[in-house]
Amino acid sequence: MEKLRYHRIVLKISGEALAGKQGFGIAHEMLVSVAEQVAEIRRLGVEVALVVGGGNIWRGIAGSSQGMDRATADYMGMLATVMNALALQDALEKVGSDTRVLSAIEMRQVAEPYIRRRAIRHMEKGRVVIFAAGTGNPYFSTDTTAALRAAEIEAEAILMAKRVDGVYDSDPLKNPDAKKFDQLTYLDILSKGLGVMDSTATSLCMDNHIPLVVFDLTQKGNIRRAIMGERIGTYIGRDNS
Repeated sequence: MEKLRYHRIVLKISGEALAGKQGFGIAHEMLVSVAEQVAEIRRLGVEVALVVGGGNIWRGIAGSSQGMDRATADYMGMLATVMNALALQDALEKVGSDTRVLSAIEMRQVAEPYIRRRAIRHMEKGRVVIFAAGTGNPYFSTDTTAALRAAEIEAEAILMAKRVDGVYDSDPLKNPDAKKFDQLTYLDILSKGLGVMDSTATSLCMDNHIPLVVFDLTQKGNIRRAIMGERIGTYIGRDNS
């Protein structure tokens, strides 16, 4: 049997990645692909928690830039993540993975309230846990949610699933000469201003020694490869050794 590198992980999926090629909303083929890949690593014995963004539906910072109250715009973004979480739950259960959505904003009709011990217990019982509604507070991104929840549940790594195959020195979708990094430190992310995650999330990962793997979600099988420790995407940790 193949040896797992990580046994408990947080999988951070950007809302844009869920939108697929259509660029907005939820692409059914992406839901199915994510669900099948997550179900595969669950069968290998990996304890999985998901954090999903909401940028495919609404971005709080975009609403704020148009004059909307920032807190209100951010709460709307949190609700967008709940919609994505419910869609992922449905897709996961259709492929046989028991799933629980835990929301930082209480809405008992559709999700359980977030309680750290309950989340860990669900994972120990083999259920996939989806953390929805961010941290429940405005001004914090879903990247920060991923870092915070990973620290709380003692995850061994955060897998950051995006539409690009790693971290670049500029946007590879706009600059064909963008340089890809195979490995970086947390301080590299902060000092170079690389758009991996915001500074709050990066600092949380650095302080709690949580490594990151940034990879392309659209390449099927990449979640399993990351779990096995294969060299895909960009690895971010304490040093470059």
